[in-house]
Amino acid sequence: MRRAAAGTTTMTTTTTMTNGLRLLAWLSPAFPTGAFAYSHGLEWAVETGDVRDEATLRSWLADVLANGTGRTDTILLRHAHRAARDPAALADIAERALATAAGRERHNEALAQGQAFVLAAAPWTMPPVPRETPYAVAVGALAGAHDIPEDDTAAAYLQAFASNLISAAVRLVPLGQTAGLRVLAALEPVILDTAAETKIAALDEIGGCAFRSDIAAMRHETQYTRLFRS
Repeated sequence: MRRAAAGTTTMTTTTTMTNGLRLLAWLSPAFPTGAFAYSHGLEWAVETGDVRDEATLRSWLADVLANGTGRTDTILLRHAHRAARDPAALADIAERALATAAGRERHNEALAQGQAFVLAAAPWTMPPVPRETPYAVAVGALAGAHDIPEDDTAAAYLQAFASNLISAAVRLVPLGQTAGLRVLAALEPVILDTAAETKIAALDEIGGCAFRSDIAAMRHETQYTRLFRS
């Protein structure tokens, strides 16, 4: 059995750690994308009683991840990752991504966070992307440009997406922090399954059936009292 040279092992370990650090930075709640201001329609779901406790939150988010925006965004992210060095392909993916938004607030949520992400990512050298680039596409393009593994990026994105909505629910329902963490732990299999299922999905396979979540996003536009922008 041949052993890898010490220098090769060190380089591989350093690269892996660098990739992890970058994903942690880019998908951190502290990264200035304004994600804390969006509930993705969850505020309306709490208002109507669809989400009212730990169990209903877990069910709602599992559906959004596997059958709604989580799956759609991850397909878009994967294709943006592969097209990171192809501006024309990125423009097409960004246009498709905006077309998937279920309503005005979803469109604004994806676009505002994408534009903020592009600006904040400047220290890491963001690849050329269209001026109107949704969040998932921007994340995929940056990770692809820096050769961060696609699968790691997809799983980390879904984890961050779920974490942000759990944070919103902790404030809205309200739930305790411990209950929120139990929901996040319970969603790990859904996150991993969604990441794996999207690996071979073509852009033509974009689509979802989390209809209640889409309706929630539309109804939130006219909700009387609101803490969140979506």
